[in-house]
Amino acid sequence: MKAALSRSTRLDAKWLVIGGAVVIAGVLALIPLVFLFWQSFFTPQVADNPAVFTFGNYRLAYGSPETLRTLFNSLKFAFGAACVSFAIGTVLAWIIERTNTPFRKFFYAITIVPLIVPSILFTIAWIFLASPKIGVLNVALGSLFGVTKPFFDIYSMGGMIWVDGLHYSTMAFLLMSAAFRGMDPSLEESSLMSGAGIARTMWRITLRLAFPAIVSTLLILFVRALESFEVPALIGLPVKLQVFTSSIYEAIEQYPSQIGLASSYSMLLLVITSVGLYLQSRVSSGGGKYSTMSGKGFRPRVVDIGKWRYLTAGVFVVYFLLIVALPFAVLLWSSLQKYYRTPSLAALHHLSFDAYGYILHLSTLRHAVVNSLLLSFGCATAVMLLSAVICWIVIKTKLPGRWLLDNLASLPLVFPGLVLGLSFMIVSLKVDIGIYGTLWILLIAYITRFMPYGMRYTTTSMVQIHKELEESAAMSCASWSATFFRIVLPLLKPGLLAGWIYVMIVSIRELSSSILLYSPGSETVSIVIWELWQNGQYVELSALSVMLVLALLALVMLLQWIGAKFGVKANHA
Repeated sequence: MKAALSRSTRLDAKWLVIGGAVVIAGVLALIPLVFLFWQSFFTPQVADNPAVFTFGNYRLAYGSPETLRTLFNSLKFAFGAACVSFAIGTVLAWIIERTNTPFRKFFYAITIVPLIVPSILFTIAWIFLASPKIGVLNVALGSLFGVTKPFFDIYSMGGMIWVDGLHYSTMAFLLMSAAFRGMDPSLEESSLMSGAGIARTMWRITLRLAFPAIVSTLLILFVRALESFEVPALIGLPVKLQVFTSSIYEAIEQYPSQIGLASSYSMLLLVITSVGLYLQSRVSSGGGKYSTMSGKGFRPRVVDIGKWRYLTAGVFVVYFLLIVALPFAVLLWSSLQKYYRTPSLAALHHLSFDAYGYILHLSTLRHAVVNSLLLSFGCATAVMLLSAVICWIVIKTKLPGRWLLDNLASLPLVFPGLVLGLSFMIVSLKVDIGIYGTLWILLIAYITRFMPYGMRYTTTSMVQIHKELEESAAMSCASWSATFFRIVLPLLKPGLLAGWIYVMIVSIRELSSSILLYSPGSETVSIVIWELWQNGQYVELSALSVMLVLALLALVMLLQWIGAKFGVKANHA
């Protein structure tokens, strides 16, 4: 009787955890999508006038030439930013992985620094650098060449593409580095021995072998640029250069809020991102004919490029200036002024730390810092625990339909951050459970947004755990919960901690999924930056930006030190 009761308890605990994980993943992935689609067919509710079922939102959204222009702008921006990111990232990856450029480890560290810089800060920095009237680069070059016409205009489609593409070149670098690092160099060696030069070998052999990685990387970059919010909002909106994310934001911000119209815009954006991610998965799974790795061991070949290695080192110096040094320097300069001035000898006499004093005494910021830390810690912990259970179900069990659970957990990838925030705003307004405008709605949105990233880290570690370990625990009469928490989770520790570090960092800098969900008292640091920009407090904003960048650098170094203590190798998505 006791044995039967014990087995029943173990069985109930196991299925309770499995059932809970399935329900949570299903609710987080499907409920926002259902409510978003449903809301797209209703007019806004104003005062005593109830919402009415209508197809008018779709007629308004897709029946005007303006929408076609917005669609063209969105595709042009996403394609251009993806190409800029890919071109820069691929060149940097090839230099580090395949050449004998000096100080490659140092350059690698420089290249991944922009990962921790929030997109809104990078965008603001480049507005200070390349604004037609006050941009530091325009003022400096105008004085040097004696011309008044600006050399750069950041408020243009080209400016949007440049800023977004440059910032996310790090993502392309990491993706292409992995492709170059895992490629057998024997074909390249044969090409070089046959008399082909380095450039021809790279064009005819290296890039062709990396074709699946190239297409996959371009599609990922395209989808990511399509969902970008900060660059279109800060650079595009002031000059009426609309893309879908800025159109969604404007539809929500007007009075009365056109939630149905924003939802109808969002549906097309979801379709485009879904197609892009589907094509990316097909390319990744169908790249077998390009495989060069086998059971034979190899090391990626480092090409001796002779004197050209000094030029490639110079490429990294220029890249460092464009992506780290100049943006940080202009923010630092701005933060030391009482009001924004372009750098000059005369302005040196007006240096002040008043902006830092204002920020340190800003009560909203103190609450925002606490909120950001609570959200990032809670999101990272919840995401990694949930992904551990889901990955165990998908990989270690033979439950029917487990592939569906895997797809559900990955579904939030198709949600741009702004669309996800809109979806949860609709859910919380329609199902009044008292979480709208609180940290809880932000936490749920963050968990949903970053759940697929947790799955990525956990899956890699889960497949390395042999089934025999769990079977041995079962033969020793260990309960499922004891086996999972005392054997599976400890063995997953490196992957879980690496994923936890990554999710925590990206949660702290998240803006797009927060912008429609926050209210007074639930601001995050990114929201405070956004509000300072909206209020025209550029000097105070710069001071906060400098402090945030330094704090994030210190946090990353601390987390990497903790990870090293547990044998975790840094891994960036």
